[in-house]
Amino acid sequence: MRSAAPARSFAEQAGRLLLLAVCAAVLLFLIAPLLVVVPLSFNAEPYFTFTEGMLRLDADAYSLRWYRGVAGDQEWRRALVNSLIIGAAATALATALGTLAALGLANPAMPWRTPIMGMLLSPIVTPLIISAVGMFFFYSEVGLAQSHLGLILAHTTLGAPFVVITVTATLSGFDRNLTRAAASLGAGPLTSFRRVQLPLITPGVVSGALFAFATSFDEVVTVLFIGGLEQRTIPRQMWSGIREEISPAILAVATFLLVFALLFMATVEWLRQRGAGRPAS
Repeated sequence: MRSAAPARSFAEQAGRLLLLAVCAAVLLFLIAPLLVVVPLSFNAEPYFTFTEGMLRLDADAYSLRWYRGVAGDQEWRRALVNSLIIGAAATALATALGTLAALGLANPAMPWRTPIMGMLLSPIVTPLIISAVGMFFFYSEVGLAQSHLGLILAHTTLGAPFVVITVTATLSGFDRNLTRAAASLGAGPLTSFRRVQLPLITPGVVSGALFAFATSFDEVVTVLFIGGLEQRTIPRQMWSGIREEISPAILAVATFLLVFALLFMATVEWLRQRGAGRPAS
């Protein structure tokens, strides 16, 4: 019995070390290509590789020229403005529609809940190329192709499912006795939602809105099909830059997007912890 315990302990430690090694290798394989982008964006030369000066950590080999170039370029500024306008509008619509849909789906009395939920979540599992082609033909018929409104509606369609998922998950732990108590005190449905239900599900709503904005800000396939020259977003501009002119300015924008992604994940994690730590009512 005494010899079995040390053998089992050694096997457990070896298995744990092997698991940690595999996880570290996977993370390195996934993250290393992203980390390489950051130092390359400070390259003083117009190359996508590390120069000898960069490898020697020579200060003259590093420069902010590509960041200054992006900041002073009219095409990049217009792409950023388009991304922010389209992303903010699509996020507002997706958040409002997704929250209303989640409230309806959370009601046990609603008929056909499962088929409706599947239909609302279908944009997530449908390949983007299929969705983009369908939207292109439909929006072309109604005159919304190559317009900001068309892109806003398209990105709303792609972002709303994330709001539905997060709000529905938040509502799963909601105590409906609170709304009944509010109704017994004379509060109408709108007042009950605004003063009782919405404050409790706010973390889920905000998380869904962040996912919807990230989806819109990062989307390029639908922009390629529906957007025109005046609707170029940052991903669309990066795509054009890769095809037309290879420039480290793309790496500078990619670094900005990496920082945005890190802030996004940190915010979502903060909201998750805040929602999990909320005391039960």
